[in-house]
Amino acid sequence: MKISTKGRYAVRVMLDLALHDTGECIKVREIAERQNISEKYLEQIISVLNRAGCVKSVRGARGGYRIAKNPEEYTVGMILRLTEGSLAPVACLDEKADECRMCDICETLGVWKELYAAINQVVDNVTIADLVKRHKERNGTITRGKNY
Repeated sequence: MKISTKGRYAVRVMLDLALHDTGECIKVREIAERQNISEKYLEQIISVLNRAGCVKSVRGARGGYRIAKNPEEYTVGMILRLTEGSLAPVACLDEKADECRMCDICETLGVWKELYAAINQVVDNVTIADLVKRHKERNGTITRGKNY
């Protein structure tokens, strides 16, 4: 399983918004510069996050984006599922998949189920607030804004 750039960047965007949350809106250009992501691609990602209610947008000269809720309320898994869809390592474990003809006799299905459970265990138990904390510990810095 490979997470696309869209998924990785979406998590980075949410982290960036949390790290720089002063209550003011943040412009796409600023996020793009800090994260080294093209503005055009970033706008596509932010659009997905905005439609899902993860970020709030404000139009106008003082407009931009802010994280919609507390960083503790967003898991990495939530963000990845918005951009990646299912995180299942094989199609037969997708929620929308038709049941495989081989599932009753498939010797490998148990391995894929364990892998899927492990993936979910990790991504569903790491929040954006956890990433903020890791960032601050790694950098030994406290950024302006809320101290999560």
